[in-house]
Order: sequence, then structure tokens, then C-alpha cells
Amino acid sequence: MATADTQSSASSLESPGGALPLLDVSNTSKENSAGGTMTPIVVSILIPVILSLALRRRGEKKKNAAVTVDVGGEPGYTVRNHRYLSLLETPWEGANTISALFEDTCKNYSPHPLLGTRELIQRETIKSPDGRPLEKVTLGKFTWQTFGEVFERVQHFSSGLVSLGLKKGEKVAIFAETRAEWFIALQACSRRNATVVTIYASLGDESLAHSLNETEVTTVICDRKQLNKLLDMSAQLETVKRVVYMSDSAIKSEPVLSGASSSWTVEPFAKVESLGKESPVEPDLPSPSDVAVIMYTSGSTGLPKGVMMTHGNLVATVAGVTTAIPNLSPKDIYLAYLPLAHVLELVAEITLSAGGASIGYGTPLTLTDTSNKIKKGTKGDASELQPSLIAAVPAILDRVRDGVRKQVDSAGGLKKQMFELAYNRRVAAIEGRWFGAVGPEKFLWDKLVFGKVRAVLGGRVRGVLSGGAPLSRDTQRFMNVCFGAPVGQGYGLTETCAAATFSEWTDPSVGRVGPPIPSTYIKLIDWDEGGYRTSDTPMPRGEIVLGGPCVTLGYFKNQAKTDEVYKVDERGIRWFYTGDIGRFHPDGCLEIIDRKKDIVKLQHGEYVSLGKVESVMMGSHYLDNCMVHADPFHAYAVAIIVPNQPSLESWAKQAGITFDTYEDLCGKKEAEQEVLSDIGKVCKKGKLEKFEIPAKVKLLSEPWTPETGLVTAALKIKREAIRKAFAEDLKKLYL
Repeated sequence: MATADTQSSASSLESPGGALPLLDVSNTSKENSAGGTMTPIVVSILIPVILSLALRRRGEKKKNAAVTVDVGGEPGYTVRNHRYLSLLETPWEGANTISALFEDTCKNYSPHPLLGTRELIQRETIKSPDGRPLEKVTLGKFTWQTFGEVFERVQHFSSGLVSLGLKKGEKVAIFAETRAEWFIALQACSRRNATVVTIYASLGDESLAHSLNETEVTTVICDRKQLNKLLDMSAQLETVKRVVYMSDSAIKSEPVLSGASSSWTVEPFAKVESLGKESPVEPDLPSPSDVAVIMYTSGSTGLPKGVMMTHGNLVATVAGVTTAIPNLSPKDIYLAYLPLAHVLELVAEITLSAGGASIGYGTPLTLTDTSNKIKKGTKGDASELQPSLIAAVPAILDRVRDGVRKQVDSAGGLKKQMFELAYNRRVAAIEGRWFGAVGPEKFLWDKLVFGKVRAVLGGRVRGVLSGGAPLSRDTQRFMNVCFGAPVGQGYGLTETCAAATFSEWTDPSVGRVGPPIPSTYIKLIDWDEGGYRTSDTPMPRGEIVLGGPCVTLGYFKNQAKTDEVYKVDERGIRWFYTGDIGRFHPDGCLEIIDRKKDIVKLQHGEYVSLGKVESVMMGSHYLDNCMVHADPFHAYAVAIIVPNQPSLESWAKQAGITFDTYEDLCGKKEAEQEVLSDIGKVCKKGKLEKFEIPAKVKLLSEPWTPETGLVTAALKIKREAIRKAFAEDLKKLYL
């Protein structure tokens, strides 16, 4: 599925570690009084295994998840979801705009909890072992607002914006960390038919000024921290007239206006609600074709582009995604902590609320009991909320995996052996080789091994929604096994409102992103230059082109770029050319195998897909992040790597490597060789060719965060920014 803390913090999310007892096998080494006979614990393990073997069965033949379809536009191989003859445009009749969808939902679920926020009991600053100040918080229970109460707040805030002077046709920017007021502000603007401009809280000054000025924003809704940033750069903002800020108990002082900001109207969020309550105004509701959101991408290259999403685009996405999440109901609780300025989180919250689910707000720095910002003894957001659904970008799931692995390795001995046995048995069960997927053996391993692991995320997670970047096969399977939940890996882009595919929860395979959702066509077209064709066997391959009501209007004030990647066919269907390369499996599920921009031809003619190699490399426990670089004038690839500090330091101590600082360790040849050796093993296991595996690496001691400008808010690497920042290091790797 974010804040200063969340967005910068998402990259530094602490893995669930600490003293969690992963295994409860304290008696496994004891012999009973009979001497030499099996102990009760061994018998209790063997019986379920034997029963599962006896109940072994063959997997049933899986039905196709997609079927081919005749469409217009450029020739290619096109499929649609197998359950619907035509594309879905609305989740139900009449819900054709965000405002209509939300109003209907609030009427249906009025007394049910919708938005939850944790009580802040105490903040304090302590010193870390190296002397740095660390903020620690003590948090209480979640306090909830019902659908009915939230709808009232939306009405009041919407009317309050009119009281401040907001007029029809103006644009409102939301520049804040993920929280309940963000969601309320979005819905309030929808009722005024005001276009919301979404901006990442981690965006740099240049990109922020560009986004606000390009869209001619008149009103900014921000949190208290971002207010100070706006005031400091007010001279660069050409059209801003009013600012509404959300409260923050850590900042008591009133904002000080000076210079260009002196003419602004600056009011707290609560006061605007109060103004609207006193002077209610009838809504000015939008139509499906009106632009609901201009979403600025965090930009992997250059200045961010604003993608124009209509109300029709967004509700079509909701219609499609809702069908992909089985049994979505008011019983579900969703943990929200990713940036709402990112399409994954925005669509997730709109979709899940439409299904009656409750949304509890947290942050990456308070996500688990052992997260950086949580004071010892305080529950993390996940263990307090006990969500049934959670969204994550792959970088966060990788860190969860690494955290659990670290605990297992540090436990060692019998506990580690038991974990590995349980893990391998569960993998075999999930992949259909044993009945243990649902039999008594599953109950055994869940009780004995995996229950404590699942407690890290609250113990009730029934599904993980993953998107934003490719998820490694190893991490996907690890989450399946250890958390006992399917990972619904989706594929989509900001330009398609996140919508394209979503893997079926009953599909045990890894590495695929599923069939198209019912509101999207997926077409593969030939890319001759890269050697990908729809006539390829055994699977058709080509550039992925997405079509249907989820495809957005294009880029704001950038017609040239819009015309380059958007096309409308003779039947009126709008298509977006993604630049990604995919292939269809026989059952209609899509696999992403390449990206046109990431393919480099080496000196001897071999092609290296940088993104594919990076995805495989992230399976190494030594990696927190990486960028692979290939040069057409050389015969091998290299990599810039941000290692996982605990893993690298642990290896150094075991290997007897002395170092003064972590930076010193990263500069040692022995460390480089250890990491290089490990990624070589991981890449071979991932079936990469020898020429694809980096031959040299450079280790960096500083993490890549959105604030450094080296990764996006969704934690995808900014390839050009990294190449520029480490140009000298890349040159040295080729010497």
C-alpha cells in the first residue's frame, strides 16, 4: 500500500526484529524416559506430516483467467478478463463519479467505522548509541469515525472552502502526509468539482514550485510541516491565494506570514470545517468526464509530469479492482501508511472504503512493535490495528522478509532447522505438491512456527496488495508462507489509475501479475528491435498496451508527450503504450519480462535488461537497494549497491574483518567480494546468464531516500539521478 517520516521513512522502514520468539520448540531436543523412543513433540510433528502424505492429491486443472478478444487499434494479441463480456465502467449503477460513489457508500454503511487514527500519548527525544537524537512516541488505541461522521465532515469542509473563496474551476493541491484529513479533503473537493492536484510530501522545492505553478493552484491543503516549506518558498508560487493546514500537536506556534505569503489566507483545517458547518452550501457535483485528480508522478527522470484522471477513470478502476479482492466487506480492516499522493494508495483507499472496509492510519516508522519511532513497550500500528488487508511496495516487503530471516539466522541451531523444515514443507504445499496446503500439516506449522511471524503484522492479514514495482519471486513466496496470505501482485501505472492486472488470490504461482481486471484490455504488440513478437512460442511476447475506461486523458499541459504514448482507436477506445515488455502465459496471466528503456546492448551484442537483473539481485540478504549499469563499450555490467547494514556488519564480525565505521566497512575489498559472491549465487539461482550478472560492485554506506533525490516516493530508483550522482564511481568500476 506516508510521511516525512513516511515517505523518507518508507525507504528506512525498520524490519520486524527484536526479541520476537519465532519458534516454540523448546522441548524438541528432550528424550523421554523410555530412552531412544520418540518424544511427544516429535510424534506431534510426524503425525500431521504422515496424515498430509496420506491425503496427498493432484491439483485440479486451472481454468483460464483471460480470453482473447477482437479490438481495434494497432494489431496485436489482446485479452480481457474471462468473467465479463464487456469492460466495467462503474462498480454499481449511478456510482459514476468519486462523489457519487462516496455518498452512496456512506449511506450504505453509515454507522460502521471508516477512518481510524491512533492517539498520541507522548513524544520524547532520546540519544542513539552513536549520539544522534531519535524521536520515540508512545501511541494509544485507534479512535474511529463512522462513515456517517466522515460524510458530515466532508460536507462541512467542502462548504468551508467556499467560505474561504474557492470558486468553481479552481485547482486545490493536497500536500501532506497520509492521514484521515487527506482523505476527507479529497472527498470535499470532489463535491465542489474542484480538481485535486496531488503532490508528494518529499518533493523538492523545484518540483514543488513547478507542480503548483503549472496547474495554477489557488488553494493548498497541507500538514503543519509542509506549511513551513510553503511559507519559505512563497515568492516562487505564482497563483496560491489560500492555505489550509492540518493540526500537529508537536507544533504549538502560530504560522508567521511574511513577504509574498502576507497576502495569503491561512487557516487551520478545523476552522474551515467550522465555517462550513455554520454556512452550508449545496454541492456542485462533477460529471464522469470532469478531471478529478492531476497526479504528479514523483518522476524517475526530470521534472514530474501531471497525469489527468477523470472521475470516470477512477470509478472504472474501483469497479475492476473490487472484483479482484474476494469477499471485500465491512469486516475488513485496511492499514494505510503509504503516500496518498501515489496512485496505489489512493486507489486502494477509495476502493476499500467503497466496499465498506475500515481504514486505520499508521506510518512506516511506527508500523511494527520494533519500528524506529516506537517506544519500547508500545504496540506498532499493525499489532494494534490487526488489519485484514495491507498494501506495500516491494521494497517494504523485501525488508520484512530480511527482518524475519535475520531473526531466524540469529536464533540458529534447532530453531533455524525447524524454520527451514517448516518453510520448505509449506512451499511444497503451496506449489501443489502436497495436500499440506490445507491439511493437518499446515495447522502444525502455523501453530509451531509461523504464528509468531504473523503477529508482526497483527496476525489477521488475509491478503497483501503489492504494486508500484516488480516483486521478487523469493519475497512473494516468503510472504505466502510466513504470513499465510496470498500476495495480490498488481500491475498498472499512474497513467491507467493503477489499473491493468491483479493476480487471483487462489493462484499459487510467483513472478506473474495476473489477468486483466474487468475494466481493462491488455494488448501485446511486436517490438522488433528488442526481438519480442506476438508470434513467439511458447508464449506471445511484446510491448504492453493498455486500453479501456481506466486510461487517463494524458499529461497536463504536455500535448507532445501525451500524443507520444496515448492513442485512440477507430472504435473510440483509448490506449496507453507502457514501454514495458510482457508475455502471456497459457492461462491468460501476464508476466513482465523487460522494459524498453532499461535494455542495454553490451560490447559483444548481448542484451541486458537492467530492471530484470535488479529485481533478481534484490533476493540477496545483503541488499537494501541497487542500480545495475551497463555500457555498450564494455562486455560486462556493474552495480551500485546500498547494503543492508545489519547483515553486512554481522558478516564482518564473523569473518574477523575489523572496521572503524560502517562507511569504512563498505569501502573494504573483502566486503565488496562477499556481496559480489552472494549476488552471483542469487542471480544464478534466478537463471540469469553470466553476462547479465554484475562483474563489479560499489558499496555505499548512505541509504537512498526520497529526500536524497535518488528514489521516488514509491521507492523506485531514479536511474539517471543515480548515474549522475555516482558517475565517478561508475567510471572506476570499468577501469
